[in-house]
Amino acid sequence: MASLNPVHFLWEVKNRIAVIRLDRPERKNPLTFESYAELRDTFRALPYADDVDVVVLAPNGGNFCSGGDVHEIIGPLVGMEMKELLAFTRMTGDLVKAMLNCTKPIIAAVDGVAVGAGAILAMASDLRVATPEAKCAFLFTRVGLAGCDMGACAMLPRIIGQGRAAELLYTGRSMSAQEGLDWGFWNAIHPAESLEAEARTLAGRIASGPTFAHGMTKTQLNHEWNMGLEQAIEAEAQAQAICMQTRDFERAYRAFVQKEKPAFEGN
Repeated sequence: MASLNPVHFLWEVKNRIAVIRLDRPERKNPLTFESYAELRDTFRALPYADDVDVVVLAPNGGNFCSGGDVHEIIGPLVGMEMKELLAFTRMTGDLVKAMLNCTKPIIAAVDGVAVGAGAILAMASDLRVATPEAKCAFLFTRVGLAGCDMGACAMLPRIIGQGRAAELLYTGRSMSAQEGLDWGFWNAIHPAESLEAEARTLAGRIASGPTFAHGMTKTQLNHEWNMGLEQAIEAEAQAQAICMQTRDFERAYRAFVQKEKPAFEGN
């Protein structure tokens, strides 16, 4: 997918790491109907990409994403009928599903605002790093909507806890970078000038690992939400048995015996 040429966001692949940036920095990178759909389709294609192992969602112009564009999304939604509205909300949810099911670890690197659907993009990522200036808000109630958007009521409590999630979803207030770090939403805080370098370093560390096994880990992290403990243990037994058939497992063993660092190849 290195040759992908998207219309509604920037795309770069280097060293098996794909970097995505929304490309409307003058408006803090809002989403449109078209960018939602193009992002969804891109993440749906990623399971079949053999040249991408990790994805970084990066800021542009000092901001991550200001959510749905007021004029290009919210305005038109006011005039739609239920059938059209449901088609839209299902499409936005499909973006989150595609992120969860893409088999590639996703790192959100957040600077500036990540609000509304922008906060959801960060939430749906596997790992999240931010700057001290990052402000994350699930502000749906501030535009007269419920906080249960794009999986927020299912996913956010699992990350930061039920009470904290309820506060953010009811009030729509911004979560500061320090709060997010203390609550486990952010994995780390970095200065703005080093944020992307740190995200790429983390991505590179993951990409150098057993990437087939990483895909299995991501699948199990998501699927086990809906499993009982015994089901989860059995699912992990099957997943691990599959990974034990990979050449990377053998490579790791041989490297250990020879007291070398394994060179994984993702198969």
